[in-house]
Amino acid sequence: MAKEPFVFDCSAAEQKPKDTEADNKSDGSEETGSDKILAFAISSSAKLVALTDDTKRLVLFRCEPSWQVISTRWVVRRCTSLVFTEAEDEVWAADKSGDVYSFSVVEPQKTGELKLGHLSMLLSMTLTPNDKYVITADRDEKIRVSHLRSPHNIQAFCLGHLEFVSSLLAPPGHPQWLLSGSGDGTMKLWEYESGRRLQSWDLKQLRDMPNSDTGKEKRSAVSRIAGSPGGHHVAVQCERVPSVQLFGMEQGTEERLVPSSRVTLPHCPLDLTFDPQGRLWVLLDSRETPFLMYTHTQDSWQPHWEALQVSAGLESQFQHLYKANFDNMASYREKKQQRLQQQNEHGGKKKRGPGKGQQSNGDSKKAKKGNQSGSVPKASS
Repeated sequence: MAKEPFVFDCSAAEQKPKDTEADNKSDGSEETGSDKILAFAISSSAKLVALTDDTKRLVLFRCEPSWQVISTRWVVRRCTSLVFTEAEDEVWAADKSGDVYSFSVVEPQKTGELKLGHLSMLLSMTLTPNDKYVITADRDEKIRVSHLRSPHNIQAFCLGHLEFVSSLLAPPGHPQWLLSGSGDGTMKLWEYESGRRLQSWDLKQLRDMPNSDTGKEKRSAVSRIAGSPGGHHVAVQCERVPSVQLFGMEQGTEERLVPSSRVTLPHCPLDLTFDPQGRLWVLLDSRETPFLMYTHTQDSWQPHWEALQVSAGLESQFQHLYKANFDNMASYREKKQQRLQQQNEHGGKKKRGPGKGQQSNGDSKKAKKGNQSGSVPKASS
């Protein structure tokens, strides 16, 4: 039996207590929100989920054995990024004022603790797989690598983007690498502990787009970078571009990423991710086609729904189980008509008189009786 879907409505969720509303008087413009979800995170085990909205709620969920709300807490500023630690004991929240707070999962009612800050709005944040570093990116083109347990201790900066840094990814299977996307339309690969840049790609050139459009440069910020579970593929989404750029891992004397293919979409993507089987899911800006799924086959990415379309054209496997309907009345009427016709024919033969040289049934019976009495006709005198 299928389970009912779990639905959480932020507009019907717990409201901020009145005694804490005065804490941020200087930020009074933020007190009224539309309950729009701003950031969302899933733990590595997929057992925990966190979200934050523009009413400044931070809601923590447990997914197993069933969905339930663990806690609802409040952040100081509206958040731009959420991430769970690998140990799943904390969830870290970066906000638009440049601060990063940690919230305990073990103590779900505990308030957030300020960990670090930038002088500019934070746009993205990620943690390295071993929980050693927290990496933050801001509006002023900077990427900072800090020690997770002592964030004041900065390990390195990754500098080179010309616009705001909008997306970060520590790709699975490559713990020493960092991928970053920017408003300058480029994606860069870093060795983050040293801050050394390894590779850089101009995504506009990969899309075969001209650098200028009627005298104005067309800007397409990188909005999402996702990596497959094994780290063999990377998908890049750009704002207002109806395609996804794919990269693959090239083995050699030194591993490196190379552009592998580009998937053209019917609508602009809103988000994308890889599932545990390595399939690419793309959320589209369309009511008719809200999402598509792609599978990597023979060095290309093909829509996974093609297999379903082929099977949909086959005959139903349940067709033979349906009961057949017969028009019994039509058959009954036909047989009744034949029977009546036969009866009419037999009745006509019974009423028909004897023909020439034939005796009627009555005369033949009388003749038989006369013969049976043994009478002999008298001889003439």
